[in-house]
Amino acid sequence: MDKFYSAERNVQILVALLKAHGIRYVIASPGTTNINFVASVQCDPFFKVYSSVDERSAAYLACGIASESGEPVVLSCTGATASRNYISGLTEAHYRKLPVLAVTSTQNPVKVGHLVPQVIDRSLQQADTVHESILVNMVRTADEEWDCEIKVNRAILALRRHGGGPVHINLETGYNQDFSLRELPPARLIRRIMPHDDFPELPGGVKIGVFVGAHQPFSPELTQAVDAFCAACDAVVFVDVTSGYHGAYEFHPALLASQFNWGKEPIRPNLMIHIGEVSGDYSMDNLVPDEVWRVNPDGELRDRFKRLTHVFEMDEITFFQHYSQATSNKHGYLDTCRQFHQQARMALPELPFSNVWIARQSVNKVPDGSILHVGILNSLRCWSYFDLPQGVRTACNVGGFGIDGDVSTLIGASLASPDKLCFAVVGDLAFFYDLNVLGNRHVGNNVRIMLVNNGRGTEFHNSDHPASRFGEDGDKFMAAAGHFGNKSPELVKHYAQDLGFEYMSATGKEEYLAICDSFFSPQVKQRPVVFEVFTDSDDESDAIRLLRTTLADGTGSLKQMARNILGDKLVSKIGQIIRK
Repeated sequence: MDKFYSAERNVQILVALLKAHGIRYVIASPGTTNINFVASVQCDPFFKVYSSVDERSAAYLACGIASESGEPVVLSCTGATASRNYISGLTEAHYRKLPVLAVTSTQNPVKVGHLVPQVIDRSLQQADTVHESILVNMVRTADEEWDCEIKVNRAILALRRHGGGPVHINLETGYNQDFSLRELPPARLIRRIMPHDDFPELPGGVKIGVFVGAHQPFSPELTQAVDAFCAACDAVVFVDVTSGYHGAYEFHPALLASQFNWGKEPIRPNLMIHIGEVSGDYSMDNLVPDEVWRVNPDGELRDRFKRLTHVFEMDEITFFQHYSQATSNKHGYLDTCRQFHQQARMALPELPFSNVWIARQSVNKVPDGSILHVGILNSLRCWSYFDLPQGVRTACNVGGFGIDGDVSTLIGASLASPDKLCFAVVGDLAFFYDLNVLGNRHVGNNVRIMLVNNGRGTEFHNSDHPASRFGEDGDKFMAAAGHFGNKSPELVKHYAQDLGFEYMSATGKEEYLAICDSFFSPQVKQRPVVFEVFTDSDDESDAIRLLRTTLADGTGSLKQMARNILGDKLVSKIGQIIRK
């Protein structure tokens, strides 16, 4: 009976990507655990397969083939101690930088340490045997398939990276005996491009977006290179308050991308050029492109959108200058984005007193040349909906994405730039978590902190948050309500004043508008400032919901539409009744 490819999807992905990367030499040693892989390459005429009973000899055979042909060579062995015999040959390959890929097959790794026959621990490798070691698990879900594709691409690309060398894949098997698959399903190929390589052509006739995660301040040279690229390619630069780009093609997508009932296709890019690091703008996940090119000197496979096809291991100026030869000066895509954004802004309703209302009223009041730090999640989200003046330097702790150091980070920035006004907008949980820094004797009079105090983690009340379905029950432990004086009007006031801060407070719109000009004044004050703004978490949630339903074209889910019409609390109560 004819046998073809294994039904195990991780094996299929490995075989498909070996072919896509042009790797044809395989040296197979006998065993049971590696049958699924060996049978799959054996049936495919693309591969040149050789047999070697002795794994130690197999590794040296691979060194000889790789050295003579200049091509990568794959090793395949079974479980137990078979893989240990590769060590001497892989050591040789390491010091000679030979591209040898050792694929050691394994049973489910959860069996390690439980005295299961022929199961050994391969989680650690000797430093001078392989450049990278990767566990490739069985594939059962779409996320596991994505993970498998990334890992296999990473391993194969490492064979040639930084001069080349040996790499290890520990390949899990379930001993599936189905070998009836006649055609090998494709797997996503990811290529790494170095400055000396041939660059791929940009696809024509598509919408191109440059997505900037958290980024160091842009140099004039980099801004010029990005602008030239956008002019040549009719591209748009998607940013949030952490991006640092303030060029001619800047566009803040959060207001449009977060709309519940409006299709995102007019602004969704087909090709995304991804630069920078972590972005806290979750709304970008609603603009998933068809393809992503990642540009970063680290050259790592960072695949936030699960559409990565190319990684450019180089500085960003090199990339953008390469693709900026033409100067068409088109901006149709940018015009479209800005037209819809203007439409959404004009349609914004009156919002309840909340962080997002504050942001809407205050973005144009932040003095030019100042520094603004926002807390993660709600403050970052709210202030990303609106465009700040280009001369304002912005930041947020999106690297580790914790609430534990927002105010301290702002204080640190103020010490490094004592000649600049340094503002922070943080929620109450983040503020009290980091409260001790206000007592630091180095705090200068250039510091101004806005505390948006709603008495809980208001994030958990938003209609799209899983905790919102619990209603008020979610306040007890999920939203951590009632701590830190439970919105006491005196606690922060006395603490701040006793430490030498000027204290301001507001409990509503009129009071806020009467005070905010003083808080954002470009004039240097005699003391640092704490401005405590008391809001209600239900108003916070309603404001976000209203903002996210500004535009509608009928594309939202029925569940979300119900929340938009009835509100979070009523929908949650109806859900509780139904569940009973």
